[in-house]
Amino acid sequence: MQELYETWVALKVAGWIIVPLSLLAILAIAIMIEKTILYGRYAALPEDLYRLIETYGFDWAEVEKKLDKLDQRHYFRRFFEVVLQHRQRPVWWTESRAADEAQKIEAALARRLWVLETIVTAAPLLGLMGTIIGMMHSFQLIGGKGLVNPTGVTGGVAQALIATAIGLLIALIALFGFNYFSRLQAQTLDEMERLGTRLIDHIRLDQEGETHEAA
Repeated sequence: MQELYETWVALKVAGWIIVPLSLLAILAIAIMIEKTILYGRYAALPEDLYRLIETYGFDWAEVEKKLDKLDQRHYFRRFFEVVLQHRQRPVWWTESRAADEAQKIEAALARRLWVLETIVTAAPLLGLMGTIIGMMHSFQLIGGKGLVNPTGVTGGVAQALIATAIGLLIALIALFGFNYFSRLQAQTLDEMERLGTRLIDHIRLDQEGETHEAA
């Protein structure tokens, strides 16, 4: 309890600048929680589906059966279903539709990441503003006859240091979150592109086989 009380006192010393800093911290944590849930529910590729597509010699009906088990909002299901729906068309047509869907998925994965990137920059600047305000408060307590209120001066310096520290801490948390989810987004899209190539290769083999049979 004593540590919580000391933390509360420190936050009060930081002044009004702690309010926007707290809002940035809450926003950053909320976005990271949302991204964690999103990737866990809609971007995790089932191992059995992954192994099936990697075999090359898979049956389309088996792929559709496994896709039906996924949520309709699952990103891999959305992407694979576009390929499956257009597999009877020319390959260039299928690739074009798959690329369009991949762009939509990329936009969905990147949604609100710019907010984390903004917090990385904004939080230290707000902390710096708190530093400036605290130092200005300290300087105001120094009159023409010298130091007027030593306690007030140290309080202003404390306000400056606490605001700076909190701003940097929030920026670090947002930076780690932004880098982690940006990397996760890139890995998800790379995996989607690679498996999409497997599906397109299978379509080419099917179409070549049909051509040979017709000949």
